[in-house]
Amino acid sequence: MTSNSEKRTAKLYSATAPKKEYLDRFVAFVKSKYGEDTAFVWVKDVSLGNGFRLEVGAHIYDWTEKGLLSQFQTHIHALRHTADSTIIPLLQDSVDSWTPQVFAEEIGEVLTVSDGIATVAGLEHAVYGEILLFDSGIRGMVQQLDRDKIGCILFGDSEQVVQGSEVKRTGKTAGMPVGDAFIGRVVDALGSPVDGRGDVLFTEYRPIEHPAPGIIDRQSVNEPLETGILTIDSMFPIGRGQRELIIGDRQTGKTAIAVDTILNQKGKDVICIYVAIGQKASSVSQLVENLTLRGAMEYTIVVTAGAGDPASLQYIAPYAGCALGEYFMEKGHDVLIVYDDLSKHAVAYRALSLLLERSPGREAYPGDVFYLHSRLLERAAHLSEARGGGSMTALPIVETQSGDVSAYIPTNIISITDGQIFLESGLFFSGQRPAVNVGLSVSRVGSAAQTKALRSAVGTLRLDLSQYREMEVFTQFSSDLDEGTQNRLTYGKGLMYLLRQPRYAPLSQFAQTVLLTLALGHVLQDVPFERIAAFKSGFLDYIEHAAPELHALVKPDQKVDADVKAQIIELAKRYKETAGFSGDVDG
Repeated sequence: MTSNSEKRTAKLYSATAPKKEYLDRFVAFVKSKYGEDTAFVWVKDVSLGNGFRLEVGAHIYDWTEKGLLSQFQTHIHALRHTADSTIIPLLQDSVDSWTPQVFAEEIGEVLTVSDGIATVAGLEHAVYGEILLFDSGIRGMVQQLDRDKIGCILFGDSEQVVQGSEVKRTGKTAGMPVGDAFIGRVVDALGSPVDGRGDVLFTEYRPIEHPAPGIIDRQSVNEPLETGILTIDSMFPIGRGQRELIIGDRQTGKTAIAVDTILNQKGKDVICIYVAIGQKASSVSQLVENLTLRGAMEYTIVVTAGAGDPASLQYIAPYAGCALGEYFMEKGHDVLIVYDDLSKHAVAYRALSLLLERSPGREAYPGDVFYLHSRLLERAAHLSEARGGGSMTALPIVETQSGDVSAYIPTNIISITDGQIFLESGLFFSGQRPAVNVGLSVSRVGSAAQTKALRSAVGTLRLDLSQYREMEVFTQFSSDLDEGTQNRLTYGKGLMYLLRQPRYAPLSQFAQTVLLTLALGHVLQDVPFERIAAFKSGFLDYIEHAAPELHALVKPDQKVDADVKAQIIELAKRYKETAGFSGDVDG
């Protein structure tokens, strides 16, 4: 039983003393809701005018002019993004039909504010992940629950929140506005547009944190998501619904692979989402310009939380992008989402955790840093037909230091994903771009997510490249090589040159199948290395006027039979002779 000193007290503030009949109703309401032992007192406050304010602990029932206005603003807030043609009648209808509601707001007090973190007292029923609203209009999210206070990360300028200011619960978790109108737009982590093109008309809110689809709700990953990059589509195919990590040192072409993959989705009914985390505004602007120039923004959404944004926005940005992706996936669409990059995401989360005074673990990261990324990447899936059959393919990007894939964050994400594309600095600076390391890269979905035509054309490509790289190491100091070894080295080096591909130039499945067929047929054996790029483009143009019927013979859903392969090789040899590509190859 509660002692007198611990009794809850209800305080009624008003300018004049309430009549007895109203006072009895107030007392009855308080005792029925908070218990018979709740004390009740009236406090005179002439500043409230005709309204009243009832406070019971942290619960506040505000029927002052300010409180009723706040209720009405909340009521019409959802109409902000409605089309201009309907806003006036909707507002008029809202004004006519609106009636004040009796509900309690739980209000607390800010204890401290520093570095984007606020500690708050008085919100005893606040839950983890709940959105709080500060009296300055700034929103925050609960991230730390202690016995007598809570820690909150702020989404906005922390200078607008001061010690002693009021903060109230909203009862809602962080959400992201979603809708078809987001396609082609650049928005921040809260869904607000940053491209200067006005508001985005959204249809609903989705929570940024959402459980991943269960096993029953998924189906096997067996449809290819073509990147247009010969190295990847041939040896490390990506399926719709897969999570394929792109990993490598700084400035080795990680973002270039993601952007080329987005460009290759043009006309394939795939919605692309690019999430920029902790990047310079100039870099994001340049990327958007490139996508716009090549027509890719017509099916792409860019979500950005830049290097100058608070760590809290960098923390929620990938979850916000994922919520957008889930909206389209559950409507039956195929979605490609790029997280660039999760290294900066982990650093932002570490900064928040240290400011919230959580115990640091390995490399000062908090103990739940693995869960940080696992609950994000597990949401990528290929939904069952009963759920609409949509898919969301994730391409997370991680930056390594000096090629160390065994570091903490890289190993965490490698264990979560379905494979990784490892970009090697040595290959990049030697001119091999994309600089994919064949030995360390892998797709755990494999040929299940590859077209039959490409699968039949790949043959022993990966084995040949692995043998070449191994042989190259052992023979680099040897000057006297037998003819067989020299031929194998020439063949392997020719394959490496074949796999070189400029940016913004994705290849079709037909082009990839043809190039692999002629390469594995040793057609390039006597083509000078520096002319292989010209041979590739020239031969593809040659096919268009010399043998256009090949398009009907090389179909993605059918194996390329021996006769068709022989025809391709014969065409390549004929082109090599007529175009003058034969010659001595310098080893």
